[in-house]
Amino acid sequence: MAETPSLAAGTLLVATPSLVDPNFDHTVVLLLDLDGDGALGVVLNRPSEVPVSDVLPEWTPSAATPDVLFAGGPVGTDSALAVGALPRSEDDDEPVGFRRLFDEIGIIDLDTPTELLAPALSTMRIFAGYAGWGSGQLEAEIEAESWYVVPSAPGDLFGADPLALWSRVLRRQPGELAWVSTRPFDPTLN
Repeated sequence: MAETPSLAAGTLLVATPSLVDPNFDHTVVLLLDLDGDGALGVVLNRPSEVPVSDVLPEWTPSAATPDVLFAGGPVGTDSALAVGALPRSEDDDEPVGFRRLFDEIGIIDLDTPTELLAPALSTMRIFAGYAGWGSGQLEAEIEAESWYVVPSAPGDLFGADPLALWSRVLRRQPGELAWVSTRPFDPTLN
């Protein structure tokens, strides 16, 4: 069996079939931050029906397709968290309102005037809420086999078909995890 990647910003948490919490059933979570105090991530495969244009119209041109708000997790659902891609530049200066987390990915301050930041972004996604864990909580859930920890790939965060992400991420994994991707959502119907 392949070695589990270490927990770090940019890795994915894929809900195992044994995870029965309805907030995370068949979810894929991108870890954005992890330190001694806990972890923070966003659910990538829960698009809502609310268009970005209804809530933050000035950011609509930068939003990835589908350009709707995503349910990022059960914490802070009354606030928006934006994650965007900003290619690295030679001078490595980041524009106002962008904090790089890993590779090209970073957090966007939605209060930043769009004319200062939007032209530099490749794309972005806006999440209502986030997933959060206290110190040691995520590690305990992984130990209890609630999450598969896998590397992320280009297209996971901003892909146009987020509803198929859980199966797609598992399918590209080696060994038994690829098989899990074909498991029906309700095995009693099989």
